[in-house]
Amino acid sequence: MKPFLLLSSAALAASLASGNAIADKASDTLNVPFTKELESVDSYFNSAREGVILQRSIWDGLLFSDPETGEYKGNLATSWEWVDNTTLELKLREGVKFHNGEEFDADDVVYTVNFVADPANGAVTQRNVNWMKEARKVDKYTVQIITDGPFPAALEYLAGPVSIYPNEYYAEVGPAGMGLKPVGTGPYRVESVEPGKHFVLKKYEDYHDSPKGKATIGTIDIRTIPDVNTQLAELFSGGLDFVWGVPSDQAEKLEAMGRFNVVNESTMRIGYLEMDAAGRSGADNPMTKRAVRQAINHAIDRQAIVDNLLKGSSKVVNSACFPSQFGCEQDVTVYDYDPEKAKALLAEAGYPDGLSIDLYAYRNREYAEAMLSFLAEVGIEANLKYLQYSALRDLRNNGQTSLSFQTWGSYSINDVSAITSQFFKFGGEDFARDEEVRDWLETADTSVDPEVRKEFYAKALKKISDEAYWAPLFSYNVNYVSTEEVEFVPSPDEVVRFFQVSWR
Repeated sequence: MKPFLLLSSAALAASLASGNAIADKASDTLNVPFTKELESVDSYFNSAREGVILQRSIWDGLLFSDPETGEYKGNLATSWEWVDNTTLELKLREGVKFHNGEEFDADDVVYTVNFVADPANGAVTQRNVNWMKEARKVDKYTVQIITDGPFPAALEYLAGPVSIYPNEYYAEVGPAGMGLKPVGTGPYRVESVEPGKHFVLKKYEDYHDSPKGKATIGTIDIRTIPDVNTQLAELFSGGLDFVWGVPSDQAEKLEAMGRFNVVNESTMRIGYLEMDAAGRSGADNPMTKRAVRQAINHAIDRQAIVDNLLKGSSKVVNSACFPSQFGCEQDVTVYDYDPEKAKALLAEAGYPDGLSIDLYAYRNREYAEAMLSFLAEVGIEANLKYLQYSALRDLRNNGQTSLSFQTWGSYSINDVSAITSQFFKFGGEDFARDEEVRDWLETADTSVDPEVRKEFYAKALKKISDEAYWAPLFSYNVNYVSTEEVEFVPSPDEVVRFFQVSWR
């Protein structure tokens, strides 16, 4: 297993020798990197974690979920109640203004919901919005959201990915304009956007009395820096103040230096191998054979990857969800690391001499390379196809990948509907196409009875494991590294809230 390369000694020496001061506390600017190139700042037209981070700072939802307690609090709404199983009525906060001065009221909620809920408008992650049928205005500060059938997880989504946009501005500029000149009600306003490369946020001085709290740092300067070694070189030289997603080996060495704050926190993100059981990529695809999928599950030593690469608070995952999520059944078939059993299953499937297949991935190359080694040990020659996230997502949506290493953070929604239902209800990224699983998930997604939801999620998750549609791998953790001038307390939902970062 190849250890992740540390920042080169030459770069490290040069950075240390430079003796630069901490980046920009004096000018009240927090300099941070994004690893992934963000397709659009419009939060409904990207599905990246970086997009979620920007969304929470630029826009507000109707509700707010306390990251520590999970308690729902009013944000753009002050109160809410279910009128019936499909009608949620909300009273809106008065006196809120968007960054462009437009007044917030019911028209903004109605326009936003009705726009993003219409599949013809192409919101990227349909699962975040397609549970809403429409929004209706009752009066200037009262709205009703009508769900497309009972949807008990509605509050989770209204506190997470469903942001409210200014109706007049969005009607004028659309997603393209919102991506270039975003306007929200959030604690930060956007000063400038260089698409995919550079984003500058400024504290919104007129931010309303939100449970998020007002921002304390004046400017957030974000640059896309794909290479972690380059990020760390800039951290050393004073070009960056705060970096996250630092590989464990590097985080350990940085912590030992005593110059930086290093904090490890668990996340809801899990890694998994997605296998084309439905044969979308071709009928001769070996992933259509259950024994091959089971062999892949047995071939990978997940605990070794956790112990040697992820470290921190990561755990092996056995079910197709994150353990804390509502309905995440844990009593499922578990595939222990067993190379001999994997070989026997391959022979049973008609591959006594092994097979060759492409393995697609978009992140954590070292994890993917470790899996290549484990697969090779049982006779599976996997050729790594390492792509940008957007390119791989498009291939998957078109059914062109037979085996891919994926991760999913559920948009930090603590409900199985945010992950299992996302990938097993015949959407573009469903490679099982199991009608029974789909129907069980639909029942669980729409029941208002928690026990019924648990029962049917359990049925779906058990079959997903029995059929080895996925190879669940591990949960992620994040190493956050900052200069000693930065005060930051991470939360388990993997969202960096810039408005909760401050200077020491």
